Amino acid sequence: MNQEQIATKHYLHYPKGNFPPYLAYGFRAIFLLLAPYIVISILLWGLVFTGYISPFSPLSSFINDMLSWHIYEFLYGVGIAGVMAFLFTGLPELFPGTVPIVGKKLALIVGLWVLGRVSFWFIDFLGVYIVAIINLTLFVWLISYAVKPVLLDPLQRHASIGYTLLILFCIEVWFFGAIAGFWSFILLDILKVALGGFMTLIILVLRRVSMEAMNEIITDERIDDTFIAKPPRYNLAVFTIVTFTIVEFLFPQNQILGWLGLAAASAILAILSDFVLKNESIFFKPYTLYMMTIFILMALGYGMMGYDHLNSQIYGLNHFRHFLTTGAFGLSIYMVMIIISQIHTGRHLTSNLFITFSVFLIIIATFIRALIPFFTEYAIVMYFSSSIIWALPFIFYSFQFFGYLIKPRIDGIAG
Repeated sequence: MNQEQIATKHYLHYPKGNFPPYLAYGFRAIFLLLAPYIVISILLWGLVFTGYISPFSPLSSFINDMLSWHIYEFLYGVGIAGVMAFLFTGLPELFPGTVPIVGKKLALIVGLWVLGRVSFWFIDFLGVYIVAIINLTLFVWLISYAVKPVLLDPLQRHASIGYTLLILFCIEVWFFGAIAGFWSFILLDILKVALGGFMTLIILVLRRVSMEAMNEIITDERIDDTFIAKPPRYNLAVFTIVTFTIVEFLFPQNQILGWLGLAAASAILAILSDFVLKNESIFFKPYTLYMMTIFILMALGYGMMGYDHLNSQIYGLNHFRHFLTTGAFGLSIYMVMIIISQIHTGRHLTSNLFITFSVFLIIIATFIRALIPFFTEYAIVMYFSSSIIWALPFIFYSFQFFGYLIKPRIDGIAG
């Protein structure tokens, strides 16, 4: 079944009515706002952290270390937008009968996401309770949209994604509860647990995205083979990531984290063998290399953190974590954006020089940020330059794909 046939079946339950293209499907409005928000937030963070500008007053008393603001907005600001785009686009396709979110309802949900971002930036002015209610309400709505098709599916085909979202919601409640003083936890420790949750979610989502992207390429190039993302390899990677995350929270100085980090790296790298097909090679196709790079950066993150623990140094630990955040997380968001923006606007999945260059820039920014411990005398320059370099791919995305997002599908199908 080709992409047009899938799309036709997919849109049997599309709501009646005429909708502007930017509200015709969930990913459109989200990506139109997400790309500029990523650029603004990362550049602002770079300027604040390097001391070029002072933290503006609405944030100054809540975030004594500013790092908590940066990590939360990166994970729960950018990350939840990516989850929204994935679910709003994927659920109607994976579960026929699920009605796509479009029109005014989509505008309302996306508006709630925007309100959540603005409210968190002004948390000192609005108070933690208002900000928590806004952000948690969005997450509750997102989970409620996924409960019936995902968690109540008799076959439990994608239930792992639903349960991971529930865990991430509980972590967000934990985070806001700590800010409000209901319990005493270090915010950064909570956010490290959240990062482990998002790495798990990335593994689970990439299994689905890789299947769609790789088989789209195989169909277009008439390759007589099928790409199958084998669950045992992904499950082992998830298990090792979860184990590392739990042990790091409970016993942050324990050297067993060294071996757990290396185990997680090995399990993640084992996923790469899925990209070796039986009959023909797609190993050096652009999107194969892009998807593999995400797993490699994630493996580097856990492997380098494990190495740091085994050497009892710890000084580079949080910098090496940027292989997970700037690298795996950032590249995952970027790949989801360009894959969905092409396939779900009726186009074939293609690469070009700008996409390849953007992936390269994310890799470069990741290494600059992660290797700061080895060049501490250049730390300020490396922080700021990596922020600029990392923002560029999302600027390029805006110029490349905004035209796709504000125009109807080129194949004439609704959405």
